[in-house]
Amino acid sequence: MIDFRYHLVSIVAIFLALAVGIVLGTNLLQDPAIKTANEMTRQLTQTNEGLRGELDVMKGREQVHQEFITTLTPQLVQGGLAGEQVLLVEAPGASSTYRELTEQVLAEAGAKVTGRLLLLDKFFDPKSAGVLDGLVNQLKPAEMAFADTATVHDKAATLLAATLMTADPALAGTPNEATSAVVDGLQTGGFIDVDFIDDNDEPINRATLAVLYSPDAPYEGDNAESQAAALVSVAGGIDAGGKGAVMAGAAATSAAPGGAITALRDDSETAKRVSSVDNVDMPEGQVVIVYALREQATGGVGQYGTGAGATAFQPVTPSPAPSSTESGS
Repeated sequence: MIDFRYHLVSIVAIFLALAVGIVLGTNLLQDPAIKTANEMTRQLTQTNEGLRGELDVMKGREQVHQEFITTLTPQLVQGGLAGEQVLLVEAPGASSTYRELTEQVLAEAGAKVTGRLLLLDKFFDPKSAGVLDGLVNQLKPAEMAFADTATVHDKAATLLAATLMTADPALAGTPNEATSAVVDGLQTGGFIDVDFIDDNDEPINRATLAVLYSPDAPYEGDNAESQAAALVSVAGGIDAGGKGAVMAGAAATSAAPGGAITALRDDSETAKRVSSVDNVDMPEGQVVIVYALREQATGGVGQYGTGAGATAFQPVTPSPAPSSTESGS
């Protein structure tokens, strides 16, 4: 009869062998797993460094490209808007940086900025629509009539355009004394503000063209659609009062869902009359604004830039006439 101790020793030996096998098996499996993980980490690190290097190269090229365009801008826009008077209109949240850059390029193109019209939050607040409507009807000239389908912002834009815009070159650069009280009334009501040129308190002179700056972020919330539509109404009204208007903004925001330029491009009727430029954040976008204004002044229209709904990067520009030397004469 086999001794009990023999069984006990056998059982212990079996479990010991099993334990040793588990340990050895784990070590054998662990080494390849660690090596594989280390190799994957090395490859990912190498890929990340490569992508970072490519990004740095692209940023460097973009910087050089922008500096190159900025250097050429005076030559690209020279005389493009000679004799034109331009009104700058800013929606709440519009970037002052983009507007300041545009002012410089407009000056290089030969245009004169008549002033800045700032549309305040109250102008777009649905709760203030009734007050705005009553004020517009109170301030408008007796002979001014609105369409039956006109919204309150259509009416306000028509009234502002009659005050600040003109399609008549003979009247450009002069104030409209008949409706100059409109600006004061809307300003007192908290709907707009104005920035006078040369820090004087004289009425803003009438402009022939206008640039409207959309907010630096898409509209959001329950009133997003109505606010975007209101700005489109302003653009349409301002455009109708002069030679033309261009809405400007950045593609990442203005031409995104909820953006003002998106709303403009989706409004088929207004998009037939008002141009847009969605890359105002780029030096070339500032140049395109000048080209778009020049096209507007001659009756053209287009949606330009790199964002959704853009039909081209820029308007078709006429080729410069060859000089006598170039023509061989």
